[in-house]
Amino acid sequence: MKSPATRIAAFALGLLVAGAAGAAERLTGPQIRQAFEGNTVTGLYSGSNLPFSEYHHHDGRALGHNRNLPNTDACWTTTEDAVCYYYGPPDKRRTYCFTIETSGALYVIRSRPSGRINGLARIEPGDPHDFTKKSENWFCDGLISQVPGRGKLASASSNEADIGAREDGVVQQDAGR
Repeated sequence: MKSPATRIAAFALGLLVAGAAGAAERLTGPQIRQAFEGNTVTGLYSGSNLPFSEYHHHDGRALGHNRNLPNTDACWTTTEDAVCYYYGPPDKRRTYCFTIETSGALYVIRSRPSGRINGLARIEPGDPHDFTKKSENWFCDGLISQVPGRGKLASASSNEADIGAREDGVVQQDAGR
């Protein structure tokens, strides 16, 4: 018997294949903000089928969990063509950026700059898991947007060598920049 995660992944993959015949829409940064802000993005990472679920607070915090580990310092922002998350204190910060495509109710999350599918998700309206009540408070300092040249952090036209991008979509944030 298949595990619930395997069934969800198989169902999502079926939706993705069915959606490939139709038109998948790549969202702009403002469209991503409109879809995510004040809502919960819930899904599974491709490959591992590990879950994630994050409420995208209007103040920039991403409350919830990744791979069954609770977020303690996660923040989110959008660029002109992607959503970026950062985790950790400034001296150890890691930044992940993704483009988002939709096909019906399915959201396809692709790592930047590689374009590989990172996960599949759906949007849950509001904060149905009460992440705002269950999470500790932290402050999002907005360092992604304050570093010169980061406005196009996830853009395909960005000079990836200049921003320290790696093939897995992770950008090491240098607090001294």
